[in-house]
Amino acid sequence: MVIAFCSRARSRLSASTVGLVVGVAALSSTAQAHPHVYVTAATTINIEQGAIKSFDHVWAFDEMYTAMAIEGLDTNKDGKYDKSELAELAKVNVEGLKEFKYFTQAMLGNVEQTLVDPTPEEFWLEVNKGVLSMHFRVGLQKPVLVDAKDFALTVSDPSFFIAIGLEDKDPVKLNAAAPKSCKPVINADADGGADSKALGDAFSKQLGGGPGGSAGAAGGGQYGFLTTKVIRVQC
Repeated sequence: MVIAFCSRARSRLSASTVGLVVGVAALSSTAQAHPHVYVTAATTINIEQGAIKSFDHVWAFDEMYTAMAIEGLDTNKDGKYDKSELAELAKVNVEGLKEFKYFTQAMLGNVEQTLVDPTPEEFWLEVNKGVLSMHFRVGLQKPVLVDAKDFALTVSDPSFFIAIGLEDKDPVKLNAAAPKSCKPVINADADGGADSKALGDAFSKQLGGGPGGSAGAAGGGQYGFLTTKVIRVQC
């Protein structure tokens, strides 16, 4: 399952970002032919006192991006990449993500929920077995009750600059404090019913597209035809 992320405009960042998220150069609103960065993602939905409060994202980047991003960052030459060595790259990347709402859309019915930026303690980069991963938390300004049936979480990128494939095993989890009777459901409206179409149109409108908008094809390896995936919490 693949999710692609979009933006209507992207700005140049520090050279140390090597094009993560917003690109090495400013891109027009014209959709890109194929993704430029591939990511494997996992998300934990944090529930406290019966309400959804935040989302913990972990993005593992492809080998090509990893190699470019970490080049020259092992400043103490010990063959490892400490959090302190990756801190500036993490900070710049999070600042770039903020412009695009962290590619995270949380909806309650047709209303997009306001997100809360991660604190400095809530984002970092790490390198494990040669793979660069970014950890960051995105909060909800107003927590949503878990029994709100019209809550949904999704990401979408018609321009395919970044393609994200969810982890094969447990790509979306609930935190330990979540009610045991609750579980995450991915693409609950995959049958294409009226509810699914209405939700898809709502997301498309929020992203600046028209009704019926959805992701399309992304090239390369395991990344095939895309549709917007919807994540819900079912209790």
